[in-house]
Amino acid sequence: MSEEEKSKKVYKTIEDLPGIGPATAQKLRNLGFHTVEALATATIRELAPAGIGEKKASEIIFAARSSLTLSFIRADELLKMRQNVLRLTTGSKALDRLLDGGLETQAITEFYGEYGSGKSQLCHQLCVNVQLPPERGGLDGGALYIDTENTFRTERIVQMAKHLGLDPQEVVRNIIYAEAYTSDHQIFLLENSDEIIKENNIKLIVIDSLTAHFRSEYLGREMLAARQQKLNKHLHKLIRLARVFNAVAVVTNQVMAKPDVFFGDSVHPVGGHIVAHTSHTRVYLRKTSRGPVRIARLVSSPYLPEGEDVFKITENGIEDIAEDEKTGRR
Repeated sequence: MSEEEKSKKVYKTIEDLPGIGPATAQKLRNLGFHTVEALATATIRELAPAGIGEKKASEIIFAARSSLTLSFIRADELLKMRQNVLRLTTGSKALDRLLDGGLETQAITEFYGEYGSGKSQLCHQLCVNVQLPPERGGLDGGALYIDTENTFRTERIVQMAKHLGLDPQEVVRNIIYAEAYTSDHQIFLLENSDEIIKENNIKLIVIDSLTAHFRSEYLGREMLAARQQKLNKHLHKLIRLARVFNAVAVVTNQVMAKPDVFFGDSVHPVGGHIVAHTSHTRVYLRKTSRGPVRIARLVSSPYLPEGEDVFKITENGIEDIAEDEKTGRR
């Protein structure tokens, strides 16, 4: 078989890849590599614990990547590939406009804000919306929800599903849930999610919240470097999964106050530059004095201008504000 033919070969399971026998396959699965897609986005160093040498690891990764046609391409081809990027509605037309049509697949969207600003409510809504057909702004897929603060409520999902005319039992069935008890457990859950994502047609991956465990476990400046390294690896795993499976990745983030800031907003997201650089789109959510009304500010995006708009959180979920309700906007 020629090199060209090998490069076009499609591998369905990791056992199909050259150089992987049953024992090696099991070791790779123990490390969290359950699919060809996961191996295609792995590094040589990540395969070392499976007892695989650098040369063999390089061959395995190359074969997996060739199967998925991950290679250098021209910008015009990239433009065509970008047409495969899909959009997921938030439930609010105003918020969708701010995000150029909704949350995009193959990217990380970060929502940060103070307690009660609506971060988890928005995540619940997205878990329902992702199951809508494309003509209604959905992706006709399931959701994977990693909960670190015990904020997920199936009752809320049922409320939102009923409002959209969906079968609540079916909607709940299509959400794969896991509670992370520590930062290491959180990392483990994501690293072992590739098979679950593939088998359940997951089109939305949620981590709510990204930084809660890291913030409570890594205390003091002397532990900052270790925390940031783990966060960096965790986020890069998330973006790899989002790209390979063409899914929306959403993380929520806590905030901290900077008392030395005298002008402007003294509230900043946790995670520093690591989270800032890895999140493609960052949205700051703020409460208002008008009950259910929230302000969403687009802080950074690869191609969208900064801006803000308002929406509200009701029993039905995330909704738009009527024009006559906007008069009290600050």
